[in-house]
Amino acid sequence: MLKPLRGSAEIVRLGRDGKGHERFTSREMLGVEQRLESSAQALAERRGHGVSELAQTRADCSAQARGLDLSEQQRDAFGHVTGPRDLSIVIGYAGTGKSAMLGVAKDAWEAQGYQVRGAALSGMAAENLEGGSAIASRTLASWEHAWARGRDRLGSRDVLVIDEAGLVGSRQMERILGKAEAAGAKVVLVGDAEQLQAIEAGAAFRALAERHGAAELTDIRRQQVGWQRDATRHLATERTAEALGAYKVAGLVRDHATPDDARQAVVAGWDAVRREAPATSQVMLAYTRDDVAALNGLARARMREAGALGPEQTVAAARGERAFAAGDRVMFLRNERSLGVKNGSLGEVSGLRPGAMSVRLDDGRRVDVDLKTYADLDHGYATTIHKSQGVTVNRTHVLASAHMDRHATYVAMSRHRQDAVLHYDRESFPTDRRLIQNLGRERVKDTTLDYATQFSGRRGIGVDPHAPAADRPGMFTGFRPSDRMPLSEPGVNLSAAAQAYGRAWADADRMSDLGLPVLEHQTQALERAARALDAVRPGLSEAMERRLRAEPHLADQARRGDARALLRGAEQDRLSLGGEGKAGLRQGPERELSLGQERPPPTRARGLDRGWER
Repeated sequence: MLKPLRGSAEIVRLGRDGKGHERFTSREMLGVEQRLESSAQALAERRGHGVSELAQTRADCSAQARGLDLSEQQRDAFGHVTGPRDLSIVIGYAGTGKSAMLGVAKDAWEAQGYQVRGAALSGMAAENLEGGSAIASRTLASWEHAWARGRDRLGSRDVLVIDEAGLVGSRQMERILGKAEAAGAKVVLVGDAEQLQAIEAGAAFRALAERHGAAELTDIRRQQVGWQRDATRHLATERTAEALGAYKVAGLVRDHATPDDARQAVVAGWDAVRREAPATSQVMLAYTRDDVAALNGLARARMREAGALGPEQTVAAARGERAFAAGDRVMFLRNERSLGVKNGSLGEVSGLRPGAMSVRLDDGRRVDVDLKTYADLDHGYATTIHKSQGVTVNRTHVLASAHMDRHATYVAMSRHRQDAVLHYDRESFPTDRRLIQNLGRERVKDTTLDYATQFSGRRGIGVDPHAPAADRPGMFTGFRPSDRMPLSEPGVNLSAAAQAYGRAWADADRMSDLGLPVLEHQTQALERAARALDAVRPGLSEAMERRLRAEPHLADQARRGDARALLRGAEQDRLSLGGEGKAGLRQGPERELSLGQERPPPTRARGLDRGWER
């Protein structure tokens, strides 16, 4: 950082991140995330929107009558979101049936007399939430626009469900939670912090989930084949190499000599499915708009050769002139209520005339588009990975690029029910190892909340606004983890608590393996999970720690959603010591030295022994 900037009174030094890099923030962002934490805490402490057991049972019975039988995890999540707390959080891997569970919750909330409103950052995510749960939904921007004009304001009988909440930045999340707190409304945040990261600054969803607990959905329901469901779990738990290795063994990771060869192969795969199984839903995915445009052009050429397109008409579209014809796939790029379309809605051109286009949308509706007033259109054979989050199709064809990270890879390789094929070129990725490194890169965002809460006025620890950033105390100076905020509601789900403990232990252990200090938010997550375990069975957290030190692989199983072996081993250890054990956990520095001492030396990347070159 430039010295003049470091010396600015607007810059606040936070400390060092997990990679040892010094981190700074602005006073403005610090204030935003303090207000975010304050509103979230107020909502979490408020008990204003409980649902009676009768209403819950009726909603469940109604779902079963429709043929929807919630899994045990979905039932746990259902009970969590229909509980009395005014802040509920659900973390779910891709394809775990979050929307289906929310649809049952909607029935229960409405039976209790609450009004349920849906929201998401993007129009497509809002559309998917509405389609999957029947919750009337719109974009967060649309809600904020209405509130600013005094319309559709939240009230004390409202439940606001925010889907794909991991994409929402700290500033917008702070505004939304602040409105809900002031209105007396309930907020339900649903998402997956491991998928695409927020476009704006901050990682509000992850930070709030770590502080206030969350119901977790880890049972994959989207993929139809068992090993693909396992691969999705690997993608969700930072095991990108293992997931790609499984697809490689199945012949679904394919290399090509050049980028153009890879693009041609993506389109060839898409075209083969189009011809052999025209009713099969499918999509081509790429990271950049340039790659998407290239795929769209190649797909149109295939369609033209097959005689599937009518006479062309040039349209002055928002992104430049585009040639459209009857039979073309088209994507809408702007939300428009009068048409009933969202940014990302797809359809097929059914007719063209000067200045107008008729489109049959994928949901079956037909719309007539006046091109003078709505020209935000593009070809829709391929789309960006960002636009695909929340989408479900039968088959996906993915073009890998050097821009991708593990979050984009996770999204791209988890959209399908039947198959996903990943194509890459040897110019961009000379070796399989390079592909794994690129597509497995970590780009998780952080927040000021990750470094502690010592700037909070209520803690009595201030920052001298006139001191240069480099001279101000670090975020950890004098900080002691807070004892507030349980992991979840009273009556903790023991399996969920064990999964949370295993995940937190593995995070801290990984830091120690790298020779780095365990971060405060990791320590807090571990302590919250320990308190939740000990609230159910005193001494269980210490027994679980001993078991993990002896068998560290159990942490990986727990973070993938299976904590049975860890719980069995810990319970055996607890009972062998008389049941109680010692209360509490060792504090951060001592734990930092002890974690991972008995762990074997790191081995080569997982997945390299499953079909990859060494």
